[in-house]
Amino acid sequence: MSARSCVDLEAQQAWLIRDGQVVRGPARISSGGEGEETPIGHSLRVYRKDKDHVSQESRLPNGDPAPMPWSVFFADGGIAFHGGSPDRDSAGCIHLEPADAEAWFNDLQIGDQVQVVKASEERAARQAS
Repeated sequence: MSARSCVDLEAQQAWLIRDGQVVRGPARISSGGEGEETPIGHSLRVYRKDKDHVSQESRLPNGDPAPMPWSVFFADGGIAFHGGSPDRDSAGCIHLEPADAEAWFNDLQIGDQVQVVKASEERAARQAS
C-alpha cells in the first residue's frame, strides 16, 4: 500500500494521492512550531476522523477549546490534518485551508497511510543508499 497523503515539512505543502496520482495539491499548510514539531514518518496511519472536533489541548484566547474542523488523526498525541490557518504554527498538527481540510477529510479513510517528511533529508538518504 502506498501513501494516500504526503506532507513536506520544509516546503510546508501537502498532497492527496489516489492510485499513485496526485489528486489535490500542493496545498499550503503549517505544521508544528518550536518544541511542538510535527512527527516525521513514512507509515503513519489514519486512525480516527471527527468532522467537528474541538481540541482539549489547544485553547482560544478566551479559554474555550480550539475548533479543529475536518480532523483526520494520523499520529500519536492527537496529531491530525484539520482546518486552521496556514499562516500560523500549530501544536504539531497540519493546518489546512478550510476547503483543503474538507477534501482531506472526505478522501482519507481509516487505515490510509500518511507520510510526513523533510524533502532534503529524503533526497540525502536516497543518494547515500
